[in-house]
Amino acid sequence: MPLIRNCSSCGKANRVPARHLADIGKCGACKADIPALAEPVEVNEEDLSDIIRDSKVPVLVDFWASWCRPCRLAAPHVAQAARNLTGRAVVLKVDTERFPALAARYNVRSIPNFAVFSQGQLQLQQAGLVDANTMESWLARVV
Repeated sequence: MPLIRNCSSCGKANRVPARHLADIGKCGACKADIPALAEPVEVNEEDLSDIIRDSKVPVLVDFWASWCRPCRLAAPHVAQAARNLTGRAVVLKVDTERFPALAARYNVRSIPNFAVFSQGQLQLQQAGLVDANTMESWLARVV
C-alpha cells in the first residue's frame, strides 16, 4: 500500500509506493519535487509489511510506546537518524500499544526495540536506548 505524502508546493496528496520512499519523486499535480523521506513514519501492520518487502534500501523500525520514557528519549535520535539517512534508508515507527500483534510477530519483549531489515529480511534487532550514530552504523552494515 502506498504512503500518502503531501506536496510542499501545492499541498496535493501524492501516493508514494514503498519502493520509492527513499527516492525523489514528482508531484502528480504541479510536478514539483517530492523529497525522499527524511523523517520517521508511523506505520500500521499492512504498511510495515509492504515497506519491508518492497523497499530498495534498508529499513529501520522503532518499536515504541507513548508511556515508555526511554522510547521518548530515543525519539529525537530516531528522527536524527532518519534525516541523516535520507535517500539511503527508510525509518519507521510502530506503536506497540496500537499494534501489539506486530510487536509479537517480531518478538519485541522490551522497548524501545529497533529492527533493521534489508531485502525483506530481518538483519539485526536490539532493545534499549541508543543514539543516532549507533542506528546509522547498523544500517551501514547491511548496505
